[in-house]
Amino acid sequence: MAGNNNIVLSVRNLTKTYRTAGEQVNVLRGVNIDVAAGERVALSGESGSGKSTLLHLIAGLDAADGGEIRIGDALVTKLPDAGRAALRRIRIGLVFQQFNLVPSLDVEDNLAFQSRIAGRHDAAWQAELIDRLGLGALLKRYPEQLSGGQQQRVAIGRALAARPLLLLADEPTGNLDEATADDVLALTRDLVAHTGCGFLMVTHSTRLAATLDRQVTLHAGLVA
Repeated sequence: MAGNNNIVLSVRNLTKTYRTAGEQVNVLRGVNIDVAAGERVALSGESGSGKSTLLHLIAGLDAADGGEIRIGDALVTKLPDAGRAALRRIRIGLVFQQFNLVPSLDVEDNLAFQSRIAGRHDAAWQAELIDRLGLGALLKRYPEQLSGGQQQRVAIGRALAARPLLLLADEPTGNLDEATADDVLALTRDLVAHTGCGFLMVTHSTRLAATLDRQVTLHAGLVA
């Protein structure tokens, strides 16, 4: 692992509790994790171990009950909703199992969507992403005209177009067949290495997890 100066994500003693049907459920009970620049980390664990909850807290989509999350020099856990949303636009790339492309935009505009919102659109970088992701022949197609693998490649390009510090992916290959999943993840690994951002991916697949630099396992709300 790189030195502390290269840590893009630092999670310390993170806790999160939900109340369902009058019962308190401790989903995260003091999680600690670091991800370095350029490092590709798989987050795994059984269903209900807190993987998606942790990813949502890191992304600022929900607020933690206790502990700290730092992305670069930003203390996410001290930011209000608006601050977390701004951080998400500029420093975080998000890829989900559901591709979440904008149906009314073609591939070219979907790719540029995040970077334009962030005020960080770079036409040369977008052109490089299009080339690396093999999307050149698809730019004027709409999401409904694409295969699942093509849609996920667009989603990955969109997430990286603003050059985030951290790329977060929640089961990004869950809707893809095995060969397509391998292809999409290989492209993602290469792009992460090229850009130098950190990469944290939730996956239930031990096979795919083994292709990343390191694996972190959650069990009962703690890093095992």
